[in-house]
Amino acid sequence: MSWSQNLRNPQEFLKVGDEVEAQVLTLDRAERKMSLGIKQLTPDPWKNIGERYPIGSQHKAVVKNMTNFGVFVEIEEGIDGLIHISDLSWSKKVNHPNEFTKVGEELDVIVLELDEANRKLSLGHKQLEENPWETFETVFTLDSIHEGTVLKVTDKGAIIALPYGVEGFAPTKHMAKEDGTSIKADETAEFRIIEFNKDSKRIVVSHARIWEEAKAEERKEEFNAKKKEAKATTTAVKKVKESVEKSTLGDLGVLAQLKEKMEGAESKAKKTKKTDAAESSEAANSTEE
Repeated sequence: MSWSQNLRNPQEFLKVGDEVEAQVLTLDRAERKMSLGIKQLTPDPWKNIGERYPIGSQHKAVVKNMTNFGVFVEIEEGIDGLIHISDLSWSKKVNHPNEFTKVGEELDVIVLELDEANRKLSLGHKQLEENPWETFETVFTLDSIHEGTVLKVTDKGAIIALPYGVEGFAPTKHMAKEDGTSIKADETAEFRIIEFNKDSKRIVVSHARIWEEAKAEERKEEFNAKKKEAKATTTAVKKVKESVEKSTLGDLGVLAQLKEKMEGAESKAKKTKKTDAAESSEAANSTEE
């Protein structure tokens, strides 16, 4: 009935009472059966398609149908193609094509692959723009902080809208505020980049990491201050101890000198006493004589 691959029901193409022109395809006289075709009355659009739709060429297409894995579009009558869900946007994570487009909408597309034998055309939409993740890599560097708004909260975490139309993911534990509560949907806060993967287009952010690291830094500074104070105290005590030891040694020196003097004086006194005794004895002997 049609060269288009999107025809799902004849009622989409014809209705009872319509008069159509058709071409006889097969004829079985014994069974009294005849097969007719309508599309055969028009040229096959896939003939020489490589010349009209070479890889890399850009075209406009109309959305005809959507599935979980992509969007089926029609470039012209009978020429259908598929835009895979991963080829819709560079920056947004599209869970279902209906989040990005709708049936009947016109999209700009680029030919990515062409399988003429199997009549398959792979198209892309995001490829029409330069890959912004090359630039995002220099903006959303690890540990950099950016303002973000919570778009959606799930059991595992939350989707965060970051600058330049980029979305990041914050695990539940990283949504905690300093007061113990969690950031809610539509709230705006600061988030730290804790993971960036250009290839998988994944950005993981954390709000909790900001204040946790701030507290850790405070504890570190407090510890260093106490450590410095303790070191100063130890140094002061050591100086006092050295001073006391020097004083003690000095006192011992003075005492030693005093002892030497006293011992010298005592020895001199003994010598004097002996001398006097000897002289007294000689004087007495002289008198007796």
